[in-house]
Amino acid sequence: MAKDVIIACDFSSKEQTLAFLEKFTDRKPFVKIGMELFYAEGPDIVREIKKRGHKIFLDLKLHDIPNTVKKAMAVLSRLDVDMCNLHAAGTIAMMEAAREGLTRADGTRPILLAVTQLTSTSEERMHEDLLIEGKIGDVVVHYAQNAKKAGLDGVVCSPLEAGMVKAACGKEFLTVTPGIRFADGAVGDQVRVTTPAQAREIGTDFIVVGRPITAAEDPVAAYRRCVEEFLNS
Repeated sequence: MAKDVIIACDFSSKEQTLAFLEKFTDRKPFVKIGMELFYAEGPDIVREIKKRGHKIFLDLKLHDIPNTVKKAMAVLSRLDVDMCNLHAAGTIAMMEAAREGLTRADGTRPILLAVTQLTSTSEERMHEDLLIEGKIGDVVVHYAQNAKKAGLDGVVCSPLEAGMVKAACGKEFLTVTPGIRFADGAVGDQVRVTTPAQAREIGTDFIVVGRPITAAEDPVAAYRRCVEEFLNS
C-alpha cells in the first residue's frame, strides 16, 4: 500500500461524518474510524464509508487476553477494513493471537498494527504513571520489535520515533504516525508532534491527521495542504 494521508474522522455521529466526507468531491481520502464514532454508530458506519469508496483504518486499539482479542479480530476481519490495530503492551502472545484471528480462510487480512506509546504520553508520564523505565524511544523500538516477532505489519508511533523503528525493524515494516500538526497550527493535547513535511523526511509511511483538517475553516484545502507537504514536497 502506497504512502498516504489518513484523516481521523473523530466525530460522534454518522450524520457529522458523512457530511464531512461529502465535502471531498474529487478524491476519496483514506479515513480513520476511532472509538468515538464506532461506539456511537457500530459496524454499519464502517460498511457505509467503505461502500462510498474510502479506505478505512479501524482504530480500536484492542488490548485483552489473547483469546478474547483473537475472537474480536475475527469479527473485525469481516468488515473489510484496510487497517486495524491493538496495543503492543498486550504482549507478543496477544499480538500473535490477533493476527491469527484477523486472517481469513483464504489467507488474506487487513494490515495489522501495534500501538507503541500514545503521542499524548511524555517520557515523564511513562516513567511516573506507567512505571516503564528507559527512554521513550527505546521503549517504542522494543515494542516495535515485539510486534515484528509476532508477525504484524507495523506500528503506530510518533513521527519522532519512526526513523528509529525503521532502523531496528527494516524499511518494509510500516510506521503509521499521528501527532501531525502544521507548522503554524496548535499542538493541542499532543506531546510528540511533527509537521507533515518533517514526517516525510523521517520516512514514515502514513500520517494520521485529525483536527488540523477536520476543524479547519476549509477542510478540503487543509487536506490538500497535508498531501502536498507529505507526498509531493
